[in-house]
Amino acid sequence: MVGEVETSEILDTLKSFFGFNGFKGNQEKIIKSLLGGKDTFVIMPTGGGKSLCYQLPAMLSEGTAIVVSPLIALMKNQVDAIRGFSKETGIAHFLNSSLNKSDIAQVKKDVLSGKTKLLYIAPETLTKEDNIAFFKEFKISFFAIDEAHCISEWGHDFRPEYRRLRPIIDAVGSVPVMALTATATPKVQQDIQKNLGMMGAELYKSSFNRDNLYYDVRSKQNVIKEIIKYVKSNSGKSGIIYCLSRKKVEEIAEALKVNGIKAAPYHAGLDAKERARTQDGFLMEDLNVIVATIAFGMGIDKPDVRFVIHHDIPKSLEGYYQETGRAGRDGGEGKCVTFYSYDDILKLEKFMKDKPVAEQEIGKQMLSETASFAETSSCRRKFLLHYFGEEFDEVKCNGMCDNCRHPKQKFEAKEDLELALKCISEIKEKHKIKDVINVLMGNLTATAKTYKHNTVESWGAGVDHDKDDKFWQAVLRQTIVNGFLSKDIENYGLLRLTDKGKAFLKKPVSIKFTLDHDYAKGDAPTGDDDIVVGGKGGGSAADEILFAMLKDQVKKTAKAKGLPPYVIFQELSLEEMSIQYPITMDEMTKISGVGSGKAAKYGKAFVDLIKKYVDDNDIERPVDMVIKSVVNKSGLKVYIIQNIDRKIGLKEMAKSKNLTLPKLLTEIETIVESGTRININYYIDDLMDEEKQDEILEYFKESETDSVEDALKELGENDYSEEEIRVMRIKFLSDFGN
Repeated sequence: MVGEVETSEILDTLKSFFGFNGFKGNQEKIIKSLLGGKDTFVIMPTGGGKSLCYQLPAMLSEGTAIVVSPLIALMKNQVDAIRGFSKETGIAHFLNSSLNKSDIAQVKKDVLSGKTKLLYIAPETLTKEDNIAFFKEFKISFFAIDEAHCISEWGHDFRPEYRRLRPIIDAVGSVPVMALTATATPKVQQDIQKNLGMMGAELYKSSFNRDNLYYDVRSKQNVIKEIIKYVKSNSGKSGIIYCLSRKKVEEIAEALKVNGIKAAPYHAGLDAKERARTQDGFLMEDLNVIVATIAFGMGIDKPDVRFVIHHDIPKSLEGYYQETGRAGRDGGEGKCVTFYSYDDILKLEKFMKDKPVAEQEIGKQMLSETASFAETSSCRRKFLLHYFGEEFDEVKCNGMCDNCRHPKQKFEAKEDLELALKCISEIKEKHKIKDVINVLMGNLTATAKTYKHNTVESWGAGVDHDKDDKFWQAVLRQTIVNGFLSKDIENYGLLRLTDKGKAFLKKPVSIKFTLDHDYAKGDAPTGDDDIVVGGKGGGSAADEILFAMLKDQVKKTAKAKGLPPYVIFQELSLEEMSIQYPITMDEMTKISGVGSGKAAKYGKAFVDLIKKYVDDNDIERPVDMVIKSVVNKSGLKVYIIQNIDRKIGLKEMAKSKNLTLPKLLTEIETIVESGTRININYYIDDLMDEEKQDEILEYFKESETDSVEDALKELGENDYSEEEIRVMRIKFLSDFGN
């Protein structure tokens, strides 16, 4: 036990070295436990002050503390922070693959001299034979295993090398061990303790609730545009955007940069120096936004990250919790926005198909929990905390999740809950959610046949509710979250009735549940930051007055040029102008159907008209007007233009790109309609004689519409083919419109 003198010494070090006047939460108890020589297990959410729990004891203990950490970026960040508190550079070091031979020699020299109080190492480094020999040469005060969830296959970031830590620790000597993690379900917690041989450890578990974080899940539609709008509406604030693929990271970072946002990509495919520069730029606020794979953020001590956006739903709720936990670590604003589509879940399941069956099963269970969280209409905070084994009254959410701020209508669930619990009881509490739903829906699956589920009383009793399983998914999730059912930890996923569930079956009472969101239909909460996209904040409808003025301007311009109005701008383009209010030529080029060529040729009069209208009517323009597209580097547009320049036949082009000719013509029409001028005379001359060409051109010059169907009717379907009409329409729009 730590005595009174030692307690005062702890407080003195806290103040003199770290500059703090007092401890947060369980920090003091945790530090005293470790200094008392006890194995200590710390579960503390991001921002709770985990690192102090081993850094302070290291300063007070004889010898060097070994901190096992999974990421080089994390080590560098932590070491820099400790060195910032001390005049002695050698007080903290890291030992990993980023060091050269002379760096390693310096680290070992400082450790052996007794200067170094904290030595950060990667698990791979710890297990090397020559390093094990080195660790036996100096006194180790204790081992701290950071990000300890990496030990568990049920954790969101399983690292096999973490499984080998206990034998190495035993080989080095008998010293106290501290395991630390920000995320651990009861199952992961048990795995960590078993694997590290610390079942008798002192356990300190802080509340997982971060009451300053706002949780928001949105339907995944126009997602890059929505992200740019969101970032621009939070201008100057620091944020992290997470994606599952490196390709998407690069794409979004590029889109942000094009739109004037100080952003950079971060993923394992970039070289170490570039990653370090990006991380430092973010910490020093030269960059506002990092777009990253999950490689970024572990241990990044930036307290004022104001938003965390997930472009893709994470693979597990632990991952989601840890990544969102990087927002608002100073207790200030922290918004967590996730874009969700069930297609992403299916995609992630496909990625697992080559993994061992047991690993696939674990992965699918995790994804199922994540989908449940995304689709639920009940309090997200309550759902999340329940997942980590913590009870929470949703009233205390205080509208800090989208479902509490924009609540869905509730329904009386007494009979449905009773039926669900009765069904689970009848099938002996030996099955998962999907099996229970199959019984309620009367689906004769292989499992149902094996266990003779079709003979139980509740077979098919829930089929009236829904043709698919959405309704019962919602009921069973809320049954679990509200404590009527539990999921067996050892046999993950099997549903068991709790005492509360058994009591309800004996005496059912009124209870209200909500239906889940159907994100496939875009049925989702409105979100915390609704963006104004037209008029004076009145939704995305076109401004009818401006639209009429623009149509008049088109007619005026067309008359002056002796052309049909549709050649100048089509109605869809005018409609978008009356929503987006472009007031510069640059903004005009972002309107659909208006490329730089068309904008230069006809745009000035329209820009001037819109600017005057905006000024005269005090219009609040939408944020997304300033969103610029990144040039599509996929190459189809470039390929078409280059091959037309080389006078390659359209049929040959279509064949080489595995397209039908009508599809290729559609692509060419899109190019021309956006303002690019092309010349396909070589193809037209081979296709039809000059007289035919002149007749079709004359038709389009006089027609009020550019409809191919109308042209065929007027000119005669027996005399002209659709291909002939389409290529001449392309020629006409290109020659006169661009």
